[in-house]
Amino acid sequence: MAEKPQPVQVLYCGVCGLPAEYCEFGPDFEKCKPWLIENVPDLYPDLRKEAGLEDADNVSNQLQSTSISSSAGSSKPKEEVKRLPGGKIKKKEKLEVIIEKMTRNKRKCITTVKGLELFGVKLNDASKKLGKKFATGASVVKGPTEKEQIDVQGDIAYDIVEFITDTWPDVPESAIFFIEEGKKVPAV
Repeated sequence: MAEKPQPVQVLYCGVCGLPAEYCEFGPDFEKCKPWLIENVPDLYPDLRKEAGLEDADNVSNQLQSTSISSSAGSSKPKEEVKRLPGGKIKKKEKLEVIIEKMTRNKRKCITTVKGLELFGVKLNDASKKLGKKFATGASVVKGPTEKEQIDVQGDIAYDIVEFITDTWPDVPESAIFFIEEGKKVPAV
């Protein structure tokens, strides 16, 4: 009888999480180099030669990256960048409220309010207040980007700006934008 094939043991990079032989194709190959030289020197022999020549530069770069420097706090703190699997960078959400008017069935309008939750406003309470103020139906729904938004029946786009700034003082008028004909226009 033939022997059963044994599973292959794969060594994953401690920095980027990819298999070590694929690190060079990943997003952080420069950050992976020290780990690869230390843990898998046979895989990339060129890195060992390169590391020997640039050893002095490497030490100074590592000192700067860990912010152990002689300057007394004059450098700016680096902003943390969130990375999603696959090396994609997650963008930080802008604090803005976007109001969009959509038409349905030729004459009916729906006003959509996105981004109120970024200012600490509870969307359920906001939809109740909007419904009572404008005497229309208002509900919290998930939008196409899987984020919750408020849909208000009727064309109340210009009246809603004053209501939002009066009801929730944390929302500045400069942070409210309209989407008109596919372009973002400030409400001011």
